[in-house]
Amino acid sequence: MDSNPEEFLMLSGIQHFKFCPRQWALIHIEQQWEENIKTIQGNHLHRNADQPFMKEKRGHKLVTRSMHVQSKELRITGICDVVELVKDKDGVFIPKLNDVFRVIPIEYKRGKPKKDNIDILQLTAQAICLEEMLLCEVDKGYIYYNEIRNRQEIEFTDQLRGEVRKTIQQMQELYSKKHTPKVKTGSWCKNCSLQNICLPRLMQKESVSKYIERKINE
Repeated sequence: MDSNPEEFLMLSGIQHFKFCPRQWALIHIEQQWEENIKTIQGNHLHRNADQPFMKEKRGHKLVTRSMHVQSKELRITGICDVVELVKDKDGVFIPKLNDVFRVIPIEYKRGKPKKDNIDILQLTAQAICLEEMLLCEVDKGYIYYNEIRNRQEIEFTDQLRGEVRKTIQQMQELYSKKHTPKVKTGSWCKNCSLQNICLPRLMQKESVSKYIERKINE
């Protein structure tokens, strides 16, 4: 399988896909995007966290921002908001730093913890990338929610890892076919940044060809 990074899917697309496969396809296959207040607020929050190549030393901890990660196995690539490297004798040796560290990814979100596991899956995918790149085990990470100004600890279980792999496989299959799924409307549509592009009500209507076919068969 081709491992050219230019062919890799965006890791951040996991959130779009789990929210709505059609939204993901419109953004990542058809290259369409539209801002709303939530995406603007989210971008502002990430600008504060994402300072490329910036490293900050805090005692036994090194904080790295906007760290590029990828997985050749899953064919995904993306950016970790923050990766903390904590000195730990049971960690992984990092030659450039000439020391042993435990690796902890941290993701920043604008809102509060969600009822679903969308945010958690994105962070788990980051952990899988870090493990492949650094040849280490990443057993936990954190999600910082700006609305409650607190971070939630996430343990990367086998179940979460399996769901990430299954989700990415579904994304890869759609992407290889360049297929945008038909819309499935729901209460979530009102919060979608692409509702004016997606036009869910219009997409629900019967097509002309289907109408003619149905009339012929009546």
